[in-house]
Amino acid sequence: MYFKFGVDSFIWTENFNKEDLWIIPKAKELGFELIDFAIANPYTFPVEAVRDVLDRTGIDCVCTTTLTKETNPISPDREIREAAVEAMKQAVRICNELNSPILGGVNYAGWGYLTRKPRTEQEWQWGVECMRRVAEYAMESGNVTICVECVNRFETHFLNIAEDAVRFCKEVGTGNVKVHLDCFHMIREEKSFRGAVETCGKEYLGYIHVNENDRGIPGTGLVPFREFFQAVHDVGYDGPLVIESFDPGFKELAGNCAIWRKLAGSGEELAVKGLANLKAIAAGM
Repeated sequence: MYFKFGVDSFIWTENFNKEDLWIIPKAKELGFELIDFAIANPYTFPVEAVRDVLDRTGIDCVCTTTLTKETNPISPDREIREAAVEAMKQAVRICNELNSPILGGVNYAGWGYLTRKPRTEQEWQWGVECMRRVAEYAMESGNVTICVECVNRFETHFLNIAEDAVRFCKEVGTGNVKVHLDCFHMIREEKSFRGAVETCGKEYLGYIHVNENDRGIPGTGLVPFREFFQAVHDVGYDGPLVIESFDPGFKELAGNCAIWRKLAGSGEELAVKGLANLKAIAAGM
C-alpha cells in the first residue's frame, strides 16, 4: 500500500525563518516526498526565499498554521475576529505563492484559547462566518483547500472530533474546507480510528498528520496504524501523511504541547525512524 509521506518543519524549528532554509533539501535527502511548513507568523514567513529553495530542491509542500488569542475567530471581540480573517488570508497568499494545495492546522480558533465552558452557538456562528470569508478568498485567489484540525480538549473546546469538523465544513458551505486528522489527537478524542475516517469520507478528509500517541516515534506506541491506513485507503484518500513532533528545547511550543521529556535522540531521528516504521507497516498491508 503506497502513501505519500511528509515531514513537518516543527521537527527542526518552532519558527521557520531564512536561517532554516536548509531544512527543505534535508527533508528530501531523508526520503520524504513533501514538507509541511508550520507558519508561526504569516507576516514574517520568508515566502520568496522558501519558494526559490523549493524550486531548486524539487520537493512538494503544504502549509499549516495556528491562530492565537490575538487572531481568534471565535473571540467576542470583533477586532480580534477581523485580525483572524486577515491573518488567514495572508496564510492563503503564502500557500498560493508556494503552490501549496493545503492550509491545515488550528485555523478556526485561537490555539490554546479555552473558556472553561462547552462551545457556544455564538462561537460556532463566529467561527463559521470568519472561515467562510477566508474560504471564499481562497477560491477567488487560487486553489487552496483549508483543512481544519481536530485537536484534543486541552488545546481547544471548539473542534475535537471528526463529526463536529465535518459539520463545520458543511456549514461554511464553500466546498474548499475539509478536515485535518491527527492521530495524536484522535487517540484521545475519537471512539474509533476507522469511524473517524469514514465520518469524513473522501469528500471531507483533506489532510493527515501521522503522529504517535505520545508524540514520539510513529509506530512505537498505541496508535493502530494498520487499521488507520486501511481505513484511509478504503475511503480513497490520496493526500499526504505527515510526521509532526516538537523538541522539548522549543521555548513556546514545548510548553503549549506539554513536551517535558525527549521522545527521541533528536527531532530528525524521530522523523527518520518514524518514516521507516510507517513505510514498513504500509508495505506489509
